[in-house]
Amino acid sequence: MNTRHLIDPEVLPILELVPSVELNLQTLAQLRQIAPFAEALAPEQIPEVVHIRGPDGAPDVQLRIFKPRAQSASRPAIFHMHGGAYVSGSAAMMDLANAARAAEHNAVVASVDYRLAPEDRFPCAIEDCYAGLRWLADHAVQLGVDPDRIAIMGESAGGGLAAALALLARDRGGPKISAQFLIYPMLDHRTGGPDDVRQNRTIGEFVWTRQQNQFSWSCLRGNREIDADRIHHFSPSLAKNVGELPRCYMAVGSIDLFLEEDIDYALRLVRAGTAVEIHCYAGGVHSFDLATEAAVSRCFAADLANCLKRWL
Repeated sequence: MNTRHLIDPEVLPILELVPSVELNLQTLAQLRQIAPFAEALAPEQIPEVVHIRGPDGAPDVQLRIFKPRAQSASRPAIFHMHGGAYVSGSAAMMDLANAARAAEHNAVVASVDYRLAPEDRFPCAIEDCYAGLRWLADHAVQLGVDPDRIAIMGESAGGGLAAALALLARDRGGPKISAQFLIYPMLDHRTGGPDDVRQNRTIGEFVWTRQQNQFSWSCLRGNREIDADRIHHFSPSLAKNVGELPRCYMAVGSIDLFLEEDIDYALRLVRAGTAVEIHCYAGGVHSFDLATEAAVSRCFAADLANCLKRWL
C-alpha cells in the first residue's frame, strides 16, 4: 500500500535527502563514499581521540571523547553508538550532536567507532562496544565521571547495539549501566523477511525498507549459525530474558519499519519490571529527526533532552 499520505508534511524533505534505493554490496560501497554532512566544530568542541586495545587481539578500538568545560569529580557519562545499519557510518558523523550533548548536560560523551559488516561480522561490533564501555567505566575517576551514572545511547543500528550492550553487560556482570536511550533502534533480524512475526504493511515503505533491512542483517550475520546463548547479543528482540536491565528511553516514528519491534521490546521490558519511557511520533519515517526544523522533530529533540536531564 502507498503510505506517503501518512508522513508528516514537514518531514517529506527526508525522502529526497535519504532516498530508498536497493541495498547491495555495490550500492553499499557507493554509500560509504558519501561523506555525511557535518557542520564545523568550534575549537572547544573537538573531541579527544583515544585508541584502546581491541577485544581478543582485534584491532584497536577508537573512542571520541567529549568533555564539558566545567570541571567535576562526579558528573554523568554517555557511551554512544552511531547509526548506519551495522554496515556504514562512523562515530565522527555524530561529533556535533555529541559535543552539544556534553555541554548541555555537563556529561562526558564517549562515542565508539565499532567495526562494520560485512567485512567484520557478529560479534565484532558488539565486542568493540563492550570494550569501549569497559574502558569508560575503568577510567571513570580520571574522567571525573561517577561510575554509577554511565548511560548508553544509540540511533538505529546504534540503538540496537545499545540494547545488545545492556544485555551483554548484564550477562557478564558489568560494567554498570544507569540507563539506555534507544532511538528508533534496530532490534529484530526477522523484520522484513520471511520470518517476520508482525507483517505490518503500513510501515517501512520509505527511507528504510524491508529489503535494506534484510541485506544489512545478512551482512552482520554471515552464513554461520549464532549460538543460542549469544543470539540476543546479535538480535535483542530474541532475548528470552529481559530482566535486570537498566531503565529505558525509547523513541520511534509511527511509520518507521522498526515501530512494532521497538514497541514490543519496550513492553517486554515493562513486564520484566524495568522503568520505560516510550515516545511514538505521528508521521515519522525512519530518521525523521533529520528534518530538524519540523515541529515533530523539535518535539523529539525536546523530549530526549528532557529525559537526559532527568536520568543522567
